[in-house]
Amino acid sequence: MSTHGDVDSSYAHFNYSQQRSAHSPMYRAPDSSSLPDSTRAFDRNTSKQPVSADAQRKFSAAPGRTLSPSSYGCSKDSEHRSEAYSADLGPAASSIHAAEEQLKNSDSSLVELVSAEVLQPGPPVDWSDIAGLEMVKASIKEEILWPLLRPDMFSGLTTLPRSLLLFGPRGTGRTLLARCMASQLGAVFLRLSASALVTKWLSEGEKILQASFLMARCRQPAVLFISDIEVLLSAQLSDDSPVKCLKSELLMQLDSVLSSAEDHVLVVCSSSKPEEIPEALRRYFTKRLLVPLPDGAARHHIISTLLAQHNYCLSDKEQALLVQRTEGFSGLDVAQLCHEAVVAPLHGIPASELSSMHPSQMRPVAYQDFENVFCKFQPNISQKELDMYTEWNKMFGCSQ
Repeated sequence: MSTHGDVDSSYAHFNYSQQRSAHSPMYRAPDSSSLPDSTRAFDRNTSKQPVSADAQRKFSAAPGRTLSPSSYGCSKDSEHRSEAYSADLGPAASSIHAAEEQLKNSDSSLVELVSAEVLQPGPPVDWSDIAGLEMVKASIKEEILWPLLRPDMFSGLTTLPRSLLLFGPRGTGRTLLARCMASQLGAVFLRLSASALVTKWLSEGEKILQASFLMARCRQPAVLFISDIEVLLSAQLSDDSPVKCLKSELLMQLDSVLSSAEDHVLVVCSSSKPEEIPEALRRYFTKRLLVPLPDGAARHHIISTLLAQHNYCLSDKEQALLVQRTEGFSGLDVAQLCHEAVVAPLHGIPASELSSMHPSQMRPVAYQDFENVFCKFQPNISQKELDMYTEWNKMFGCSQ
């Protein structure tokens, strides 16, 4: 069970998620013949719902395949995806071929960079891997995924959802939600940071952004996740600013995604400062969902899941007290709190003894270890910020 922090690598470091095989029954698409057409992918229950290969093909008829040259994609990932999709190119074929040709003519070093740092293969993420957020997960399923997976059942929609804004405090699971969407759609996952584009990659940011969208079209179905989107959309720019070119490229790419009737690319953006997004640019996000702090049940699940991986001596009452005292914490805050507490038994043990010590010889984690961490640990969000998210959600968000 993964906690819902925005920084996936942090949670991997804390070892809060169980390793799951891509061949696990949890992720294996059921035989479409075993599901009646009227019920496939439409269970309103927010628990785990494997997506049938039939339904996935409705999102994209494009095959997963390695592009030429091979650096444009991940061959192992292509082999895995080819099992789930039809060999017919379908209506997206022309878009795929056009994107391939553009990538072939692009700077090979940029393509390599996008393949290595933006395209992010990984194990599938299931809804049950995300603690809490039941209303958010239900909204994503009903308003985003189901129309994409079963467009025949949503023929009344003028356009399919192509873009989504996830906003709220940092560390609440927006990245993990985007990864889960990609898994449910059988799509590749690409991740960009707007902050990195305007700092680390500013000189090549426009080209990297363009190559990322091209990669998404080549590898579609694809989910392209862009974090800190307000950094680009809110910038006050001079005529010669390199960020202005980057912002213009982003808006052009979003226009292309929103207007395309054949591309199977979903753009998911996240923001911890949605109030900075100009009014005129909010229209680029057909859906805007608040991802709130974890409630008591979610915090209890995070804490108990972690403690179960260690030797501990906390009573039920003490665990309930931890849940109470972490009110106002993000999922990432709770994870960091637990991490510092569970390593406390290691403190003071000489390195010479630690190297030969068996785990059973360590003292169990106690409530006092958490108490010591609370003394120096504070949540990263203020009540003023929480009130701002609530108000912005009332005015511009989608009701949940």
